[in-house]
Amino acid sequence: MKKVKIGIIGCGNISSIYFEAGSKFDILDIVACADLDFDRAKSTAEKYGVPKACTVDELLADPDIEIVVNLTIPHAHAEIHLRALEAGKHTYGEKPLAVTMEDGQRILALAEEKGLLVGSAPDTFLGGGIQTCRKLIEDGWIGKPIAATAFMMGSGPESWHPNPGFLYQVGAGPMFDMGPYYLTALINLIGPVRRVSGSAQRTYPERTITNDLDYGKKIPVEVPTHIAGTLDFENGAVGTIITSVDVWGSKLPHMEIYGSTGTLIVPDPNTFDGPVYVKRHNQTEFTEIPLTHGFTDNSRGLGLMDMAYAIRNGRAHRANGAMAYHVLELMHGFHLSSERGAHYNVESVCEQPAALPTDLPRNGLDG
Repeated sequence: MKKVKIGIIGCGNISSIYFEAGSKFDILDIVACADLDFDRAKSTAEKYGVPKACTVDELLADPDIEIVVNLTIPHAHAEIHLRALEAGKHTYGEKPLAVTMEDGQRILALAEEKGLLVGSAPDTFLGGGIQTCRKLIEDGWIGKPIAATAFMMGSGPESWHPNPGFLYQVGAGPMFDMGPYYLTALINLIGPVRRVSGSAQRTYPERTITNDLDYGKKIPVEVPTHIAGTLDFENGAVGTIITSVDVWGSKLPHMEIYGSTGTLIVPDPNTFDGPVYVKRHNQTEFTEIPLTHGFTDNSRGLGLMDMAYAIRNGRAHRANGAMAYHVLELMHGFHLSSERGAHYNVESVCEQPAALPTDLPRNGLDG
């Protein structure tokens, strides 16, 4: 099958795993990269053997590039997605799809107008751990899902991230930074959501950086840092989610699904592997379940590979724009519900993405 030529915009902290995807996944051919810092783009190209380092304008004008991978900061996501689509290219980006719902709608509308695909991280739900959970649910191990819990509890990125400031700006915070992993996993396992409610607070007006680069520097906090929400799924299940960077320690599970005949413990949705545990109604203890699917190492770029195959084979892709926008609306919904003191009725719709087969090759998807 003919490879899909990829151009990457943004050569920062997250980009290395995407450049590695060019050698891990058989259909991807990374042919160019760009960054506001041209020297960084050039050194990245040399490091990963990318044929061309260039400006953003040059990359978007390259007629050979079919997919633009958007690894910019959240505030630039919408601009780059829209510019790529205007240039006649499919686009795949890091989460969130956009900062505002209005920009998310513009991206989807332009893609539909142009007949192009939009994809978005996270793609961890395609990893072996969560795909095993999907198979267990579909095979009836816990019966009908009736409830779920999801917890992302931490103390913030200022001790380890080289540039934590943007993670406290509008478009980030614990819900917009980490929420997509949890919400996407829940949609994959249970389906879309019809209504949410939330309580959110900005606990501290500023945070202090404790990494070695900027130790002691103060950064302003623009967004809620502790968000508690509920989700009413279309199928009737009820979910509970907390995302927080105000917590120094917790023993809460990452995610659990409660069914009519059992309970499923889902692994960290920010990873691709297990462990996966099940306790059925006639068991006294949880049992670890061997993973049924591959892609258990750090396989970021898996959603991009799936999208590339979708382009070649004319099928739907899994980490798609409709689901990314649904997640974006859910995240805004939690914040809006807290501000308004009322439930937020979700307007967007998306399909539960197709499950992966269990017999895939190590570095490919379709035949």
